[in-house]
Amino acid sequence: MAAPGCGALGLRSRGPGQSSGSLVTLVSKLFCSAAVSSKSLKAQQLAERLRAQKQEQKTKKEPVPTHPVQRRVRELVRFTQQLQRVHPNVLAKALSRGILHQDKDLVVINKPYGLPVHGGPGVQLCISDVLPILAKILHGHKAEPLHLCHRLDKETTGVMVLAWEKEVAHQVQELFRTRQVTKKYWAITVRVPVPSAGVVDIPIVEKEVQGQQQHHKMTLSPSYRMDNGKMVKLRSSRIAHVAVTQYWVLSSTLSSAFLELQPITGIKHQLRVHLSFGLDCPVLGDHKYSDWNKLAPQKLPVGTLKKLGLEQSKARHIPLHLHARQLILPALGSRKEELNLVCKLPRFFVRSLRRLGLEMPNQDENGDNEARHLGAQ
Repeated sequence: MAAPGCGALGLRSRGPGQSSGSLVTLVSKLFCSAAVSSKSLKAQQLAERLRAQKQEQKTKKEPVPTHPVQRRVRELVRFTQQLQRVHPNVLAKALSRGILHQDKDLVVINKPYGLPVHGGPGVQLCISDVLPILAKILHGHKAEPLHLCHRLDKETTGVMVLAWEKEVAHQVQELFRTRQVTKKYWAITVRVPVPSAGVVDIPIVEKEVQGQQQHHKMTLSPSYRMDNGKMVKLRSSRIAHVAVTQYWVLSSTLSSAFLELQPITGIKHQLRVHLSFGLDCPVLGDHKYSDWNKLAPQKLPVGTLKKLGLEQSKARHIPLHLHARQLILPALGSRKEELNLVCKLPRFFVRSLRRLGLEMPNQDENGDNEARHLGAQ
């Protein structure tokens, strides 16, 4: 379109003695050059405007929601996303401020929510990544990296043991493997277990869940079933794992409970599976094991949602309320006495207890300091 316009203008402006061809060429070049320059300028201005808008969006503070449900959702979203934006050095410093115990053999940390122990697909930051930095913070720049002694689920908070030497780490791992370590967890459940104290002794196996969302889950593999009112022994699965969990209800309401759990064995997701599929009382915020057939946000009673200040459509933001409260390690090496390691509840857990009307031990009313360092809500 530019070339015809340029030629027409040249013919109308032609003077005596001028060649029409040369005039058309000259004017066309001048006009088209100006058009290209104008386009470049507009593109540059547009790019600058977009950059300015993007920067404004970054620096602009989000308005504080006025509706209590919106405030609660924002609070939970910020909490669950915060660790994805933390620099490894910042995380290592936060872990160092929340150390529960340290001696010449061991370092015991308070593991935050949402932080995986090991790396993997989609994992931006994990405990193992910051162990070299944490070691240098504690023992100087020449310190060797710390070693993991056991693991916790990404969503589980609480006591986690590290070792300075690989040999000590292997010794502690052997203590866990041979069930010489006493482990106690605290959890909030949807619904109340009946009876209020007992033992769940049901083997666990990993199976593929068929359907629109094919995935794998741990599930129960019972040794017995009821047949016409009689207990019938089943053939045991070769791939099932023995799994035993003791539990006690510490406090309860009509629709929720605060439990202490003591896993005798250490099978993957054992507590979550036993509570959900064994006692029909899933852990609050367990979006994986609340329903066997699908992966979906946990379905909560209307009363529970109201107490938490949430709508069902926002339940996916609720974090898993499972906390590694206590570890008791037997004597090891030069240490002649058992080591009792206790970790306070994170702040989000404490807030949920209060909202649900569940009583908590006095020593844990204020939540842990480590959560405050990370800005947990």
